[in-house]
Amino acid sequence: YGIGFDIHRLIQNKKLFLGGVKIPFHSGLKGHSDGDVIIHAIIDALLGACNMGDIGELAPSNAEYKNISSIELLKKTLDMISKAGYRIVNIDLTYVGAEPRLEKFKKDIEANLAKELDMNINDISCKATTTDGLGYEGSREGVSSHAIALVTKT
Repeated sequence: YGIGFDIHRLIQNKKLFLGGVKIPFHSGLKGHSDGDVIIHAIIDALLGACNMGDIGELAPSNAEYKNISSIELLKKTLDMISKAGYRIVNIDLTYVGAEPRLEKFKKDIEANLAKELDMNINDISCKATTTDGLGYEGSREGVSSHAIALVTKT
C-alpha cells in the first residue's frame, strides 16, 4: 500500500478539476499542472506503494509539464507501475474542503477514475469532509486530498 497527500490554493480565473472531472466553480487550483489534488494524491499513493518516488520526480515543475492534465500524469503512472509488474487492487481517497462541496460529484469522480485506471468502480472509494470550518481548507483558502492505494504484484 501507499499513502498520498496533496494541497493547493484556490485561485480565480482557472478551471477546477477534481478526480479528472471538471467541477463548476468560480475558482480553480493553483499549480504547475491543472492542480487536481485528488489525482495528485492518488499518483503519490501509487508511486509510494511501488517504491517509485513521488509526483515531483515523475513530473518536475519545468516547461514540459506546465499546465499538463493530471489525467496524463495518472496514465504515465499507470504505465510505469504496470511495466514494473504491479496491479491496483483498490484506492481510497478523501477530499478535504469547505468549498466546493463534493457530494454531487463523488460518483462521477469514482466512475472517471475507474475508467482511466481500468478498474472496477467498486474498488474506488471517494469521500469528502468540510473540516467544520477549521484550517486551510475550512477557511476556503484551498483544498486537499488524501489517498491510500493497495497494489499487488501480477
